[in-house]
Amino acid sequence: MEDRDFFEKVYAIVRQIPPGRVTTYGAIARYLGSERSARVVGWALNQSFHTGSFIPAHRVVNRQGMLTGKHYFGFGDTMKQLLENEGIEVVNDRIVRFGELFWDPAENLS
Repeated sequence: MEDRDFFEKVYAIVRQIPPGRVTTYGAIARYLGSERSARVVGWALNQSFHTGSFIPAHRVVNRQGMLTGKHYFGFGDTMKQLLENEGIEVVNDRIVRFGELFWDPAENLS
């Protein structure tokens, strides 16, 4: 039950990431007070496809702006395509201008 609550908190944050912006697994974990749980955030997002509601997991990348979770989207370029549809440029599975597009939940959520 504790994992389910953590997952729901992750989903609530990810739903608030604006289109055209990205955050990281670690930033979400830090915001939730669980700094060492970036991998658990990733696992939660992997499970998000089974929630029955849209969770924009494509907006969450690793700390270097890499699309490390792309294999969970089924087809190889789906995550990239979703990001590009929002105006985010991706080259070699890395967000271009990652620093400018980074959305930090600690700064944007109260």
